[in-house]
Amino acid sequence: MPTRTLKPLAIALALALAQSQASAAEAARPVYDVHELDPAISACRDFNGYANGRWIAANPIPADKTRWGAFDQLREQSLDAQHKLVDAANANADKATSGSIEQKIGWLYRSGMDEATIDKAGFDPIKPDLATIARINDTAGIVAWLGDAFAKGEGQGFRFGSGTDYQDATRQIAFANQGGLGLPTPDYYSKDEHKDLRAAYLAHIAKVFALTGVSDAEAKQKADAVLAFETRLAKASLSRVELRDPKNRYRFMSFEEANKVTPHLDWNAFFKAIDVPAGNGFSLSQPKFFAEFDAMLADVPTAQWRDYLAFHAIDDASNYLSKPFQDENFAFYGQTLNGQPEQRVRWKRVLEAVNGGMGEALGQLYVKDYFPPEAKVRAQQLVDNVRNALKARIEGLDWMSDETKAKALEKWSTFLPKIGYPDKWRGWDGLAVKPDGYFANLRAANDFNNRYDLDKIGKPTDRYEWNMTPQTVNAYYSSGTNTINFPAAILQPPFFYADGDDAINYGGIGAVIGHEAGHGFDDSGSQFDGAGNNVNWWTQQDRDRFEQRTAKLAAQFDAYVPLADHPDNHVNGKLTMGENIGDLGGLNFAYDALQAADGDKPDPKIDGLSRDQRFFLSWARVWRGNIRDKAQLVLLNADPHSPAKFRAIGAPSNMPAFAAAFQCKAGDPMVRGADAKVVIW
Repeated sequence: MPTRTLKPLAIALALALAQSQASAAEAARPVYDVHELDPAISACRDFNGYANGRWIAANPIPADKTRWGAFDQLREQSLDAQHKLVDAANANADKATSGSIEQKIGWLYRSGMDEATIDKAGFDPIKPDLATIARINDTAGIVAWLGDAFAKGEGQGFRFGSGTDYQDATRQIAFANQGGLGLPTPDYYSKDEHKDLRAAYLAHIAKVFALTGVSDAEAKQKADAVLAFETRLAKASLSRVELRDPKNRYRFMSFEEANKVTPHLDWNAFFKAIDVPAGNGFSLSQPKFFAEFDAMLADVPTAQWRDYLAFHAIDDASNYLSKPFQDENFAFYGQTLNGQPEQRVRWKRVLEAVNGGMGEALGQLYVKDYFPPEAKVRAQQLVDNVRNALKARIEGLDWMSDETKAKALEKWSTFLPKIGYPDKWRGWDGLAVKPDGYFANLRAANDFNNRYDLDKIGKPTDRYEWNMTPQTVNAYYSSGTNTINFPAAILQPPFFYADGDDAINYGGIGAVIGHEAGHGFDDSGSQFDGAGNNVNWWTQQDRDRFEQRTAKLAAQFDAYVPLADHPDNHVNGKLTMGENIGDLGGLNFAYDALQAADGDKPDPKIDGLSRDQRFFLSWARVWRGNIRDKAQLVLLNADPHSPAKFRAIGAPSNMPAFAAAFQCKAGDPMVRGADAKVVIW
């Protein structure tokens, strides 16, 4: 099921509610520090520098991170809270109720912190997997391995799982999608600009094999085989931009049709192997990719398949094996690829694994201590206000026909906001966790979660299910369920204050709500109706007008260059289109909602700032931060979100209200001329 998210790499839009015992104290504090503003920089020329430059200069990136900003600070607060929870669960696990989530979380965390036992085991935990792979001797053996591996959630070469049927959103079906690459995007395997990273990846593969006792010469041969294998997969893979089109993410086929695409991979047998009812078909989402994957089953030597499968079995497990494997994994993916100087402390890495294995269970503990009940009520009020502003925007569009407006309003009426955490928690009965055996515990959790996902196939879609844990500092929109979702951990200051200034709150949480709602009407989300079906509800003339406007937004972001030392690396306006539409619409909706709430009230300045100035500064503060050059280069290729500093200025530069708030004049960089100004929703 496709989702649109406010990823940590690009967005830190936050909601927040102070804990009940501290709400009065929070409300008494200033919610914006004017000393962070740089009067030497004109807001009309460089709004990000004016709002955030001083903070960025005073807050360098910590050595164990690739970026540091407002979002990252909030995430650290969530991690500290979670750390207390897992420490307490560990201390009390032996006497906790048998089989309780407290006991399972405590033992899972304890096993991960037992470095001595993990180091002593080396790579023993995966030796049975490597032995199984070593016994593969023909195409039939590869296919059998795939069935067994995907049944446990450990498959390689492509991705497989449940999702909402694009043509009947009331049901869950199986999706097979392209995958199998170790580098960020297919371009990394072919473009000359990435040749150094390819060489580093090749060396990494060889080192991974060497850690298992393979000779250096043989490790080099295996690395060459793996890179060649992935290069061929990459050539058949769609780009990130191409995957933004729903037509490239869904292709429903009967089993007979799918087997014609992959004659060497019998999907009937595959579904039987993973114990999933066949039904009437599934989505073989990228047929070109799977046709090539099938050809490789037939013509790639079995030895090369074994090398590919073995490498990924080791590489995927490395963070949970002994220290040499962990260090090599970090050396490539952390340091070489993303420029991170130091590895995170162990408790953070283990906590990440706990979240991956039992995240929603940990969320149950989190909301008890860190999410007061009144948070839902206050957040819901803001959701209603911003949604009403979106409705008014749709009704007032001068470029859309009444016919399409009626369909847009129908979709608007079916939005389902979800605040904080699930109304019904999932169960954890059947997951066995022991106080020792870290890798075995994680594998048990992975198997348990994979079965939970596979068991959805053929079942009705549950709009109330969450795809994020409550402790995640993020938010998302799901086109398949037409829901906007705000986990509890993103409900934190400094972006929203329970009794604080409306301008600050609407510039923060209001923009979050508007951004997520805006995804329902971005270049991809607008191709789904209110029920979650991928159907066209537009007249052709209105769609043409929409695409003319979005093309201007793409051109705006195409012109942004985030790194002075890399002038040829621009933002990709097509890749980032959905998030940029979400920002532009969301900030406008939030501004309209602020005017509806406070527009008739007096506008006393606070610390010398008008209401509108505080609104836009709150928006910019969301994006304050810095990022390492290597990490930024990866994100330019792989991330659908624009660099944070351009999100701070991109949407406001299209809004006359911003120019009026800061007395900007025509010709100022933050004032886009009539031909360049983008107005969509």
